[in-house]
Amino acid sequence: MEKTFFIIKPDGVKRGLVGQVLQRIEQRGFQLEKLELRPAPSSELVDQHYEALVDKAFYPLIRDFMTSGPIVVGVISGPQVISCWRKMMGATRPEEALPGTIRGDFAQAPQGDETIQNIVHGSDSPESAAREIALWFGEK
Repeated sequence: MEKTFFIIKPDGVKRGLVGQVLQRIEQRGFQLEKLELRPAPSSELVDQHYEALVDKAFYPLIRDFMTSGPIVVGVISGPQVISCWRKMMGATRPEEALPGTIRGDFAQAPQGDETIQNIVHGSDSPESAAREIALWFGEK
């Protein structure tokens, strides 16, 4: 059974969307294997999570956003869960996300210099899922 890691980001928690996101996961038939509400993560943990982006000019905005409030982290499993969850999330940029996706239904387009606040994160490959699960939950 395939597993993936997900985050409900600070904007999703702040706006009270946790239940709706989890409901979509369960309605799709995926199993919640781990689920934790966490206080705002440290800059160091966020830097490790987004290690491929830390050298980008826009990265400080992401770090500030991701450390701005509580998050929900979890692991879900099911057939083709990585690709399916990514489709359920929708396009990264809210203005490009289709209706019916989490981002298309709930994310708000950035205003000016705001970073993208797009409700959720999901691993993009089995390797990323394993790395992110180990990073956030301390296991393989």
